[in-house]
Amino acid sequence: MKLIKVIIFLFISFNTTLVANSNHDLKNLLSEGGKLIFIRHAYAPGSGDPDNFELSNCATQRNLSQKGINQAKNINKFFQKNHIDSKLVLSSEWCRCKQTAKYAFKNYKTKNFLNSFFSKKFVHNEAKQIKELKKFIKEWNGKGNLIFVTHYVVISKILNISVSSGEIVIADKDFNILARQKTSNN
Repeated sequence: MKLIKVIIFLFISFNTTLVANSNHDLKNLLSEGGKLIFIRHAYAPGSGDPDNFELSNCATQRNLSQKGINQAKNINKFFQKNHIDSKLVLSSEWCRCKQTAKYAFKNYKTKNFLNSFFSKKFVHNEAKQIKELKKFIKEWNGKGNLIFVTHYVVISKILNISVSSGEIVIADKDFNILARQKTSNN
């Protein structure tokens, strides 16, 4: 039974990328508005955060490398090329997410419900953050699209998928995955 669940999960995960299989389809999908756009922060070497991590001090955190900065700029190009509305961009308070949002969109607001809960220092926040994120989405008016620049753990928990650095995942308000787009870091 467990093997069947894994196979179904892999089938769903890999086939969701086929829903919007061209930029034209993606543009049409996003022009309707009401979509959730989750973006995992661009490439920041390593995993987790150092033991001396402080949320208010970027020098203590993993930050974007030049490849990550290039990847965030490529996210910007993707949104501009496809004329995707990016007026409402929300970011985690982690520096690598804020850096991604800055290079990709320029203007953004931070929301703590998008913060990582990967480390044992923050794992106790998981249930509260997911509840707040779902509440925010439920109360959203659905005009335009919501863009979330966040972490692997948040996207994995809310959408039940694995994502790469800089990957864009589009979902509806019921968290059904509609499309995925990887961005290069060249």
